[in-house]
Amino acid sequence: MTRQYCHIGSRTIAYLDSAPGKHDLRALVLLHAFPIGANLWEPQMRSVPAGWRLITPDLRGFGGSTELDSLSALSVADFADDIVDLLQELEIPRAVIGGCSMGGYAALALYQAYPQVVDALILANTRATADTPEGRANRRNMLAVVDREGPSGVARDMMPKLLGRTTHDANPSIEATIRRLIKQQSPIAIRSAIHRMMHRPDSTALLPDIAVPTLVITGEEDEMIPVEESRRIAAGVPNATLVIIPGAGHLANVEQPDAFNSAVSGFLASL
Repeated sequence: MTRQYCHIGSRTIAYLDSAPGKHDLRALVLLHAFPIGANLWEPQMRSVPAGWRLITPDLRGFGGSTELDSLSALSVADFADDIVDLLQELEIPRAVIGGCSMGGYAALALYQAYPQVVDALILANTRATADTPEGRANRRNMLAVVDREGPSGVARDMMPKLLGRTTHDANPSIEATIRRLIKQQSPIAIRSAIHRMMHRPDSTALLPDIAVPTLVITGEEDEMIPVEESRRIAAGVPNATLVIIPGAGHLANVEQPDAFNSAVSGFLASL
């Protein structure tokens, strides 16, 4: 699928679109995990439910989307601002907003700042809490890896926990694909995203105020963000639905796409 490009001032937002210009379809926007890009959602692009239009942007700096060279004043809210600007340019007044891991942080930030554009939320393999001191230390270590070795070093260090044990044992082609997608990203994008995640606010207090249908999905084998984090989100959001996918780790949408797509399709059909 060919990337589309939206130019807003000095920014360029790249995205994949299953049905460009189809305003008669409801919109689903899925935001990717760190540090991969919009192609994370290829298994979902191949299985878009009838009546829906799937849009998967490259978050700022990733893929074909531009990033500033400065690391000052970086925020996960930057991602949210970009997505809302993109929706306005595409003349989409409201959408279902979903995200995996870092994309989930962005989805929560978007709902907090722009609840009027959100029809529903899908929060996959993510957490509402801010980084712990240990988590921030791990991110500082990752910054050093980026500076020293670039995206290849990041891929090497993340891969053991990025995918579940079932995937590592039975689907080595998935590991190869994810490794390739990480290596395609720029060091600036990776460094900027690390800073954004490191300093993101705690969103726990937002959860009881979420007033839209919410689907929480995670992989049973997620070692990067344990299942308990998804349980906390589902318990905190009124009437949220929790789906735990067996045989999947941190990238459940890629590791077990049929189960992931089934959960999403069922959720969308209920809206």
